[in-house]
Amino acid sequence: MVITYENATQEDISAIYQFNKDLIDSYENISEINYDNVLDWVKRKIEGHIGEYRCIYSDGIKAGYVYVHPNGGETEIDDLYIFPEYRNRSIGTRVIENCKEEFGPPIMLYVFQRNTRAFSLYLRLGFKVSETIGTSRYVMRWEG
Repeated sequence: MVITYENATQEDISAIYQFNKDLIDSYENISEINYDNVLDWVKRKIEGHIGEYRCIYSDGIKAGYVYVHPNGGETEIDDLYIFPEYRNRSIGTRVIENCKEEFGPPIMLYVFQRNTRAFSLYLRLGFKVSETIGTSRYVMRWEG
């Protein structure tokens, strides 16, 4: 399997927004957030940084998205999303391993506590919980 990346474009905004919304709807404690404000913030973030998002390709076929950026002296893996039909093929693992090689430690990310598949993946790849955000998310870090 060959993993490659291309910059996302304006045409990818709605798909990236929808996957964010789906994750929030599935895993966030909706009663504890201002849902409309959160979705508005997500949309502005995507629109403002679309040129920094990367489309993930597995053997030449688009399989997901990722946004990796500096965050206060660390690298943040943000909005990692593998399309459902490409999950369980080690694509997410390869993307994270590529980030480790490209950026080195420290790397941080946020994960919903109830997203047990993603949480397990990050633990397996050496990330550790460093803090809890509200009642729904963890901050995880890889220190190398």
